[in-house]
Amino acid sequence: MKYSPLSKEFYINNRKKLAEKLPAKSVAVLHSNDIMPTNADGTMRFRQNNDIFYLSGIDQEESILVICPDFPNPDMREILFVRETNEHIAIWEGHKYTKEEAFAASGIENIQWVANFDSVFNSLMALSENVYLNTNEHLRADVQVQSRDARFINNCKERYPLHTYRRVAPLMHQLRAVKEQEEIDQLQIACDITEKGFRRILSFVKPGVTEYEIEAEYIHEFIRNRSRGFAYEPIIASGSNACVLHYIENKEVCKDGDLILFDVGAEYGNYNADMSRTIPVNGKFTKRQRAVYDAVLRVQRAAMDMLRPGVNIQDYHKEVGLIMQSELVSLGLIDQTDIKNQDPKWPAYKKYFMHGTSHHLGLDVHDVGTMHEPITPGMVFTVEPGIYIQEEGLGIRLENDILIQENGYLDLMRNIPIEAEEIEELMGSRKSS
Repeated sequence: MKYSPLSKEFYINNRKKLAEKLPAKSVAVLHSNDIMPTNADGTMRFRQNNDIFYLSGIDQEESILVICPDFPNPDMREILFVRETNEHIAIWEGHKYTKEEAFAASGIENIQWVANFDSVFNSLMALSENVYLNTNEHLRADVQVQSRDARFINNCKERYPLHTYRRVAPLMHQLRAVKEQEEIDQLQIACDITEKGFRRILSFVKPGVTEYEIEAEYIHEFIRNRSRGFAYEPIIASGSNACVLHYIENKEVCKDGDLILFDVGAEYGNYNADMSRTIPVNGKFTKRQRAVYDAVLRVQRAAMDMLRPGVNIQDYHKEVGLIMQSELVSLGLIDQTDIKNQDPKWPAYKKYFMHGTSHHLGLDVHDVGTMHEPITPGMVFTVEPGIYIQEEGLGIRLENDILIQENGYLDLMRNIPIEAEEIEELMGSRKSS
């Protein structure tokens, strides 16, 4: 792995938090992700299941974590099953965890090979009543491919039909939503790497470069700083492409007079940054571009100030919408008649600002966590308002990642240039250097 892993004490504490939420005579089972195929004998790069990673730090395929907090034999209360390696695997795939290394990473003393899972699990189930199994219950999930967890659910229910089956996902959502300091440190590194990428492209962008060349500059900087790469498919959208919210083709030439919208973030240690910036191709905003840019920046700063402990995220989104509504009126994009005649379910401002302002951030870019209960300290959110004017071929989004604190917030992207004057100055300095 490229990144520096967290200490085993972090994962020991995470497992303790989950164990405290389980009722008596419970067993929880979490599986690693599959290595997904492409075509023929090709495979995608492995990405660990975030729940087993959060509880163990194990970043390897074919791993199983079992937690059985009140089993009579203390040695059986935490068991990690990892893939047994051999000389053939070592030659073709590389090094895999030894039992000693798995203990050092996770703090779990009982490390066994996956081949032993069925017999050990049978012993645990004999004295358990509640079985907590994992599913992908993200609000945005559109599950098309059956996971190892899903296959195990079917197998387990068939083999042990009389146990009580429960969902571990709601418990994991509660735990993962509130970040420990170690996680905040990983997120800060991801944001710092993202900053380096953005500063690199400020000295690179000029009329005539292509969106994919800019993408290459980002990935160069990310990987050389020990990131695995992009946290998600990057958006490098120049001109009218910026009005396509999930534009990822990144194939056009950047033209003089246009803006470029970047929605990119680096991954570090499986934690993700999520940044949006918008810059002028030629290094100078026009009067109209600057007016829209400043409006988006004002909305972003107002939104940041509104994210506080106790706030309901649904109410927050509505309040941000009203702030955006005022800015759109000032820009001449909507008027009071539009507002008076609007559909309450789709307000007039939605024509130019059609997405939400914030989402949880962490091991997932759109991280798990409640969207209906009050915000608490330790949560990390994006703040990403935007204005998209299709008739002008103009799209601007600004996005920072912030940590909610007891009395305010910490902007994890506070060092990434965002003021229009600073961007113009940094882009202008390339010409004289």
